[in-house]
Amino acid sequence: MVLQKLNLKEKIGYGFGDAASSMFWKLFSMYLMFFYTDIFGIPAAVVGTMFLITRIWDAAFDPFVGVLGDRTETKWGKFRPYLLWMAIPFGIIGVLTFTTPLLSLSGKIIYAYITYSLMMMVYSMINVPYASLMGVMTADGKERTTLATFRFIFAFGGSLLVLAAAEPLVDIFSKLGKGGIDLQLGWQLSVIVFAIIAILFFWFTFSWTRERIKPVTEKTSLKNDLNDLLKNSPWFILLGAGISAIFFNSIRDGAAIYYFKYYIQGQSAFTINAFNLTITLSSLYFVLGQAANIVGVILAKPVSDKIGKKNTFLFAMLFASIFSVAFYWLDRNNVALIFVFQFLISINAGIIFPLVWSMYADAADYSEWKTGRRATGLVFSASSMSQKFGWTLGGALAGWLLGYYGFKANVVQTQEAQTGIRMMLSFFPAIGTLLGAFFMFIYPLKESFMENIEGELAERRASKE
Repeated sequence: MVLQKLNLKEKIGYGFGDAASSMFWKLFSMYLMFFYTDIFGIPAAVVGTMFLITRIWDAAFDPFVGVLGDRTETKWGKFRPYLLWMAIPFGIIGVLTFTTPLLSLSGKIIYAYITYSLMMMVYSMINVPYASLMGVMTADGKERTTLATFRFIFAFGGSLLVLAAAEPLVDIFSKLGKGGIDLQLGWQLSVIVFAIIAILFFWFTFSWTRERIKPVTEKTSLKNDLNDLLKNSPWFILLGAGISAIFFNSIRDGAAIYYFKYYIQGQSAFTINAFNLTITLSSLYFVLGQAANIVGVILAKPVSDKIGKKNTFLFAMLFASIFSVAFYWLDRNNVALIFVFQFLISINAGIIFPLVWSMYADAADYSEWKTGRRATGLVFSASSMSQKFGWTLGGALAGWLLGYYGFKANVVQTQEAQTGIRMMLSFFPAIGTLLGAFFMFIYPLKESFMENIEGELAERRASKE
């Protein structure tokens, strides 16, 4: 059986796509809640409800995009064209999301609903095809894991760029406003910079990648695709594991900047006098987390080659649970230990992401092997759905918890509010990791089984040529 190997340029090209997506994903997960409450000026509980409403609709939109991708036929393939077509809308709407209009509170809330909903839809229109692209670039399971590793090294690299540069850029651009510091202008101009970079990265991915895998049976109905999906138990398990993992990340990420501003209560780490620039503890914390994520991504393949994808995912979730619970008891004055635990938690968080995306490709192969039909886009829509549902639950819960514990923006927080913020970086995320471990415990597609499936599918495809 001859399997398609990918050259270094194509792997790098594929990685650029997630660097682009992750730049904005990290802006949303780390800063958007804070932007809406402390800069844009709407209550935390309102933001939580908005996240719930808009993201549930948007997650339901993802399978539609997957079906659309499966039925797209162009000279560039099924999925690559969306990287070309949707890059500019992605950048423009991203900037509008971080733009503060001169409106009343109710007007701002309506504006936030509209721009955020559009952003999530265009995110689906580019990210579901991008995720699906992995499933048609190569049929080699180990090559897919390598491809996923490149993807997430670039993803965390893009995130690292945002987390290292966002607050310094906001600090610089905010000083360009008339009449003193203008944080609203600072955020808008900073996101314009990231949008331009993201557009270019998407175009690199379009240009440097190729689609190769053709399904054994080309023509299939939507009804058959949906029936196949409903019978694909590994797909549902991966959906649950993905939702749990993103819930864990989203609630931790959303609460982190509040943790430093309102619990640590000492943001400045050091100042670069030549540029009149202050580097904050939260920026260093975020950058360290992304660096640890990259370490985890690099470890994913060698560890999974030894003990399997399933076991690697399972143990990473269990270790993340233990470290997250312990995080609650860290003293605010022991910043070094806080950073150590951030590093340990983030390594385990980084390990799982290349694995789960590689597993989605396995689930697509399993469905084709079982039914004779392949719906790559629909299967991979689970990846985006899990992101959206996990982010929905984590983001909505973060907003509601802040409201429940009595959070008020830009004032000294009560002891109860500070306790709630600490819980959002410890016990609540641990719920997500424990659920992720459970789903992976019951996941059925082991490496030996998938090797047999890959061999049979290769024979079927060869017989059709």
